[in-house]
Amino acid sequence: MPSDLLQRPDRAAPAASRTAPRRRTRVFALAEARWAAAALVLFLIALPLQLTGAPAWFWGPLYAAAYVTGGWEPAWAGLTALREKILDVDLLMIVAAIGAASIGQVMDGALLIVIFTTSGALEALATARTQDAVRGLLDLAPTTATRLADEGGESTVSTEDLVVGDTIVIRPGERVGADGRVLTGASEVDQATITGEPLPVAKEAGDEVFAGTLNGTGALRVKVERDASDSVIARIVAMVEEASETKAPTQLFIEKVEQRYSLGMVFATLAVFLVPLAFGADLTGSLLRAMTFMIVASPCAVVLATMPPLLSAIANAGRHGVLVKSAVVMERLGQVDAVALDKTGTLTEGTPRVTDICPLDGSGLDEGSLLALAAAAEHPSEHPLARAVVDAARTRGLALAGTRDFTSTPGIGVTATVDGFTVAVGAPARLLDSPENALTACAAKVAADLEDGGRTAVLVLRDRVPVGVLGIADRLRPDAAATVAALTTLTCSTPMLVTGDNPGAAARLAAEVGISRDGVHAGLLPQDKVEAVRRLEARGRKVLVLGDGVNDAPALAAAHTGIAMGRAGSDLALETADAVIVRDELATVPTVIALSRAARRLVVQNLVIAGVFISGLAIWDLVGHLPLPLGVLGHEGSTVIVGLNGLRLLRDAAWTRAAKDDMR
Repeated sequence: MPSDLLQRPDRAAPAASRTAPRRRTRVFALAEARWAAAALVLFLIALPLQLTGAPAWFWGPLYAAAYVTGGWEPAWAGLTALREKILDVDLLMIVAAIGAASIGQVMDGALLIVIFTTSGALEALATARTQDAVRGLLDLAPTTATRLADEGGESTVSTEDLVVGDTIVIRPGERVGADGRVLTGASEVDQATITGEPLPVAKEAGDEVFAGTLNGTGALRVKVERDASDSVIARIVAMVEEASETKAPTQLFIEKVEQRYSLGMVFATLAVFLVPLAFGADLTGSLLRAMTFMIVASPCAVVLATMPPLLSAIANAGRHGVLVKSAVVMERLGQVDAVALDKTGTLTEGTPRVTDICPLDGSGLDEGSLLALAAAAEHPSEHPLARAVVDAARTRGLALAGTRDFTSTPGIGVTATVDGFTVAVGAPARLLDSPENALTACAAKVAADLEDGGRTAVLVLRDRVPVGVLGIADRLRPDAAATVAALTTLTCSTPMLVTGDNPGAAARLAAEVGISRDGVHAGLLPQDKVEAVRRLEARGRKVLVLGDGVNDAPALAAAHTGIAMGRAGSDLALETADAVIVRDELATVPTVIALSRAARRLVVQNLVIAGVFISGLAIWDLVGHLPLPLGVLGHEGSTVIVGLNGLRLLRDAAWTRAAKDDMR
């Protein structure tokens, strides 16, 4: 191999950089946030002035300014919708606020505007942050690459200028510039961003590599096989954007009937006012009856029937480490009837650990001395498997001898001189090249047994003689099996496993957590995960996807509901997901689903209560004479009852009950 391929670049990419650089829109960069903040400040200044008895001319203009700053955008949006013959909630909100001011309830109207405009600003911020994460994903792929000319010279070109058939050089520590196939060289490539595999994958001639993945210590010559616009990383971006745009908008229950109810209330109020006038009633009495009807028929209690239970559930979930991004998401969680789980970083911890230490008979070593020998040789290495071995030795408090003459060979392992012995640590298939004897046969059998059990086998040689084998694996989360069982109970179907890892490792892990072989889908690229989710949804299932990586983001976006693991989750997954498990406690997933179902039951209770009050007061006003103060009292009383009932889910007991429910 030419020597120029073995030179390290002046500036190597950090080995731990698995996720896209963070791009975050600042809150006040959004016009919606600036207007909402202005309205809130004006309201907070005016309110204490009013409550302390200041003259109306002092606080009145402040409320008026809050109406304008917070209300002009929704008013414009409502009028725009009205041109399309749609009675939008934005316009109704403005009309309600103005109506409140017209009967002296200026503060109530201003509060309504502040709440509404703040909600709109939060929605705009969430949308902007998701777009930031999608754009930031493109930064994973480098902007330039080193292209080899036919005559052997090198040139630095933009990755966008690479065409199929070009040959590029990827030096140690660099990110791969294009999807392609290795021509020459050997290295380990960290492709967790694409496939989710927990460990770097050995690459040699004939193997495929993906743009944006991180090269290890070797150098590679790669033939470009896809244009930049068609790379896997570009397709992930496209799939996330497409899924976010095309996912059917799920609305809260009350929003589904909002248009009809709003139109009905407007026409009914006009009828209550105009019909008596047509039969000779006096103007004042008709206006008073219409105003009373508008108050008792207004959907305040109906709106509160929906929001407090869902918001209380969100707050309760947040206290227990689950960030649910909106009331719509909390409602959706209770509808889930199928679950798709990622493997690495979701069901597992995502970090390789030493699980088995197997000294060979006749080596003269015990577990501690074998681990110490391997750790001493691996200590200078930056490979994830080497770090796992060294961490295991440190955890046991083992002293590590000094090393000399350290060398690392990509795809094979490391060699070093430890206490006068030549120690090699690496892949059994590459190191067991000595003549067949009892020790090599024993080492091969131990390594095969470990690999059959889902471990990565690491052979240790001392002076070219096998002395032991280490087993390394990504450790299963302690609550993984219990979570799968609880999700099976809640959804009446066993979750499926969707992973980019190899089929053997996926099948073994699935067996450990209770997922059937039919439910295992392994070796998947991001688009394959999306396809698996869509096949389920085509059968009428409402799918929850639980994942943590960039490669999970398209499936999180395409699913009915997506939940991301927060501690190690990529920015794109966290922004795309509808909810985030902040503390990485997997058992909270079934609990939050059960809590959502409890919130939905409370919503139904509240709608019944609100409906009884509204219909009773409205009928009284229509067939009799409902005094305005009594109408206001009944309306506000029903609103308070519904609101307090919805707040029951704030108590910790509600979370405890939900945790018990998910085990039934």
